[in-house]
Amino acid sequence: MTDAAPLRGSQGASEDLVAAFQIEHQPARGRIVRLGPVVDEILKRHHYPDPVAELLGETCALAALVGASLKFEGRLIVQAQGDGPVAYVVADFDTSGGLRGYCSFDAERVAKVSTGFVRPGAKSLLGDGVFIMTIDPADANERYQGITPIEGETLALCAETYFAQSEQTPTRVRLAVGELQDAAGRNWRAGGIILQNIAGDEARGSTDDAWDRAQALFETLGEDELIDPRLAPETLLYRLYHEDGVRMFEPRPLRAYCRCSDERVLNMLHALPDKDLAEMTEPDGAIHVTCEYCSRTYAIAPELVQD
Repeated sequence: MTDAAPLRGSQGASEDLVAAFQIEHQPARGRIVRLGPVVDEILKRHHYPDPVAELLGETCALAALVGASLKFEGRLIVQAQGDGPVAYVVADFDTSGGLRGYCSFDAERVAKVSTGFVRPGAKSLLGDGVFIMTIDPADANERYQGITPIEGETLALCAETYFAQSEQTPTRVRLAVGELQDAAGRNWRAGGIILQNIAGDEARGSTDDAWDRAQALFETLGEDELIDPRLAPETLLYRLYHEDGVRMFEPRPLRAYCRCSDERVLNMLHALPDKDLAEMTEPDGAIHVTCEYCSRTYAIAPELVQD
């Protein structure tokens, strides 16, 4: 705990960051994420209906919350897929602070489940399917992947089920996404918080009562507080746990990024038969490949990839 810092932001930063925190003298710790321009850029790269954009924003926030716990260089990928109006949603967190995401959906089916006063949640959008977390270390060939059924109406409940079944770690998750108006127009924001229990042992004894208290305070958190640009993350944590005391670690900055490149596109095309490449060649004489994540289109000359 020597790298913990008093409750203050990094040079006053209050968005596009993820930070760990510890409730003082209590067996509970967690992380908090605040996303502003980063999630706005990711969500505006495609014309997502609001419910789909909200689901993708939650997935990005969750990927940062969980990925920030990795102790090695690599990636954490959060994905959910099912038979609902949204075929799949995926967010990719890189331990250097990069974040990207994408959602595949059927616009007509999304519109049908979006009627009414309550926005459709993860279960309504994804239907029956699976929730997946993948750890991809940078220096290893093997990935670790955990899969659980989609349970609960929200993505936060899906994540709690995952940790209960795959990690056997008591975990609470709260996620929020919203489009807020400011002087520059309407912009997306997202936020999230994860709280986990530290198991008891002979020295510590049972942690059940302390965990119940931490959860009770966690329940008082409003989703609007997670995306309020006027409410710094350290202030939010203080509101929740000032009676016990809470310490926030140095925040890590986040940025929108994409892993696509000319080299990756060429490698992908090299794996295709010449016949397929010929069919992909368009009237201008180039093969056009568009990245799902960032919508960048690459125009590749066929002779660069044909044997």
